[in-house]
Amino acid sequence: MVVTADAVDGTIGGGHLEFSAIDIARSMLADTRAASGELRRFPLGASLGQCCGGLANLLFEPVDVDAEWVSVLAALRRDRKTAIVATPTDRTSDGRLIVTEECVAGSLGDAALESRVVAAARALLADGGDARLARFAPADEGAEALVFLDPLRDVGFDIVLFGAGHVARALVAVLAGLPCRVTWVDGRESEFPAEIPPNVTVVVADAPEAEVAAAAQGSCFLVMTHSHPLDQALAEAILRRGEFAYFGLIGSLPKRRQFERRMAERGIPAASFAGMTCPIGVPGIKGKDPATIAVAVAAQLLQVNEERAAIRGAGPAATIAEAPRKAGEKQG
Repeated sequence: MVVTADAVDGTIGGGHLEFSAIDIARSMLADTRAASGELRRFPLGASLGQCCGGLANLLFEPVDVDAEWVSVLAALRRDRKTAIVATPTDRTSDGRLIVTEECVAGSLGDAALESRVVAAARALLADGGDARLARFAPADEGAEALVFLDPLRDVGFDIVLFGAGHVARALVAVLAGLPCRVTWVDGRESEFPAEIPPNVTVVVADAPEAEVAAAAQGSCFLVMTHSHPLDQALAEAILRRGEFAYFGLIGSLPKRRQFERRMAERGIPAASFAGMTCPIGVPGIKGKDPATIAVAVAAQLLQVNEERAAIRGAGPAATIAEAPRKAGEKQG
């Protein structure tokens, strides 16, 4: 969680613990003497107005926005590279290491310690573990080092949304608050709203099918244009591509059957239709207004992303096929 004097980005779980942490962080910002990090332990009990029990360790770090490691980490994040930030908890300087599978940036001021920290960080990268405090015994007469290893992974997922109608606009509003990157495609520039969320890229395309091939590996596709012929052309392009995490087509079961019949006549293998979700949205939500459909679809996308994360070890081309919903369900 990043705390400034007047804003907060991210979370450590909410509640009184987070409220107290924000207060401590802002006190440190106001104290010009607080130049180094500080590790604090919080029993999750009555003193915090909580009853879950256990203990939380929080590392508070004053960060200079001009620090070199910040720009290094920002570049890795832009490239969607997983990295571990290794920070000694008793440091007296701004030194730390940024460790990826391929490279190391920064310094802890102790070559022997750095070597062991890099090895521990890469082991953590390999096993996909969570953040942890690691103790390193002294190499000589010095004190042991306690280092916080913080994995920063790209948790976002890619969505290519075709169509800028009322359902798509409602869906984009929901997706604005989720960890995803949306490519929003339509040939009608006037249909896009004036305000576009920061995680959304608008593409005005005369040939939207080209965006299917250009999409990132493992993307989620959603087709909800104003035109059934265009919907079918996009469906064909997506199924011919074959590699995707999710493909949702707005519409009723009769629309699905009609599209399947037409695409089969055009050489699309019948087995590939299992990868097409139509109608879209998590089952059990019957509302047909745009906001309701948007929430149901966003929930389905989150389910797919969770399932994909769970099977990621099977390879980057793993595909989750969503079975068609039961007959009789309709969608606009």
